[in-house]
Amino acid sequence: MTHSTEQYQNNPLHGQSLEKIVTELVEHYGFDILSAYLNLNCFKNNPSVKASTKFLKKTDWARHKVESFYLYQFKSLPRASDEQFELPPRDRIIPMDQKAGEPKELSLEDAERLREKRMRKAQQRDRGNKRGRSNSRRSEKPLPADPWANHR
Repeated sequence: MTHSTEQYQNNPLHGQSLEKIVTELVEHYGFDILSAYLNLNCFKNNPSVKASTKFLKKTDWARHKVESFYLYQFKSLPRASDEQFELPPRDRIIPMDQKAGEPKELSLEDAERLREKRMRKAQQRDRGNKRGRSNSRRSEKPLPADPWANHR
């Protein structure tokens, strides 16, 4: 499948440095909101733009998480198609009719509700998995949830 350069350039990440993205997110939301929504230590423990950027450059999964947050929360783009969602955020093609909007309003209270909802879903998933297994040694601790991993 080939895409025009125009479609690729419609991606708000195109031409943006990671440091600029982190700076925009921190200036708008602050480290507390980023930590609450993304659950990354670089935003929790002694956070700074420089240290966060350094960590994200080395850690693909965390960088993809932050870039997805940037696209779908900060730029308010509609969710990507299943096919596009499989790609790293910088490689996604944003349809030309989709334009970035205003940043979504986020709060610590909403982040806590989202975290609790994810925990309940993980517990339900774990209970369902345990019924089908006998004598499993799997840890009881639920995996951290990523709100952008299951975009439906």
